Amino acid sequence: MNWQLILMTGLLSAGVLTGCGGGSSGSSESATPTFTTKAALGESLFSDVNLSLNRTQACSTCHNPDAGFVDNRTGSDGLVRATSLGDDSASLGDRNAPSAAYANQTPEFSNGTRTRFNSQQSDYSGYLGGQFHDGRASTLQDQAAGPLVNSIEMGMPDKASVVDRLLENADYVASFKLLYGDTVFDDTDTAYNALTESIAAFEDTDTFAPFDSKYDRYIAGDTSIYDPLDKATLGKALFFSQQFTNCATCHQLKSQGSAKETFSGYEYHNIGVPVNADVRADNGSADDYVDTGLQTNNTAVTADSERGKYKVPSLRNVAVTGPYMHNGVFRDLDTVIRFYDHFLTGSTNSLNPETGVAWADPEVSDTISTTELQDGSTLTDDDVDALVCFLRTLTDARYESLLPDDGLCD
Repeated sequence: MNWQLILMTGLLSAGVLTGCGGGSSGSSESATPTFTTKAALGESLFSDVNLSLNRTQACSTCHNPDAGFVDNRTGSDGLVRATSLGDDSASLGDRNAPSAAYANQTPEFSNGTRTRFNSQQSDYSGYLGGQFHDGRASTLQDQAAGPLVNSIEMGMPDKASVVDRLLENADYVASFKLLYGDTVFDDTDTAYNALTESIAAFEDTDTFAPFDSKYDRYIAGDTSIYDPLDKATLGKALFFSQQFTNCATCHQLKSQGSAKETFSGYEYHNIGVPVNADVRADNGSADDYVDTGLQTNNTAVTADSERGKYKVPSLRNVAVTGPYMHNGVFRDLDTVIRFYDHFLTGSTNSLNPETGVAWADPEVSDTISTTELQDGSTLTDDDVDALVCFLRTLTDARYESLLPDDGLCD
């Protein structure tokens, strides 16, 4: 289903093309507000390219609703880019755009503890939650405020410039006043906060977290989902095993069998991810630049013990939202599983299957979560396939058509 086409059709039928990339001249207020809820207003704002400097990029550009809410734009090589291209059609970031799907399930950034399930490890104590890979935005609204005025993303010079773009659109003006009061545009910060609150309200809807994958249907009672002879069934057993894998240690939030499992405990870890050399070559980073993860942009974190740590992502839709890791360094889910396995004594996965050579060194080597990474048993090729097949069952129903048609899980 083409989400963007549906949205555009709805806007055209309502006579409000200006709300989604059209742009109206002047700031006359429409007689009747078009958007009567904050979520509906946020839905339009989320897809409005007029909120970027060159009017080419919206939130939905890097979080495409048709592609698991990730950036699925391709580069000159025909492959999905590891990092996103900015509104200026030249700037490239250093990190892979995380999926906005299920982001509304992420707790606010904090320092605390959490209970682990199906793990031989003790409960976790440390930083938790927040938005972005490093938790620097505590909430959805905080996150929505950043890309608009980021020079290598949507590129607007300041909040006032963003508000000016809102004022170009009569439907926005009327709707903002209905939802936030007649004086909402009297102060730039008030108007900008209303904008980000609306986007957050949209991101907090079931559109972003439907919980309707095969796994969810199984939890709801459809026992036919996991046939005893299917690879996915073996993969599920391995995933939740305390003895054979360490997957659940970081990727299980609730007790097994609970509804609305997000497959992330929102912990922070350094798992030894190497530099994405291609990204660094493309974005012009200095030769000595080191992305220290949690410590780089999150002003609440200064301890060197947090260097190189990133938030554990949800595995929802993971099979259709590559490339993987915070910098997009791995393209295949199979590679990611083999990367984890190579930390185990006796692993046969000593080579990166995408390069054919040994795994590159970690970008930050002194804070690696070796206790978690070295827990479990080595995997066979069949085990890897089984885990891939299980992870594919975590795909939302509307994205199942995006799954590889490779016969692996037949």
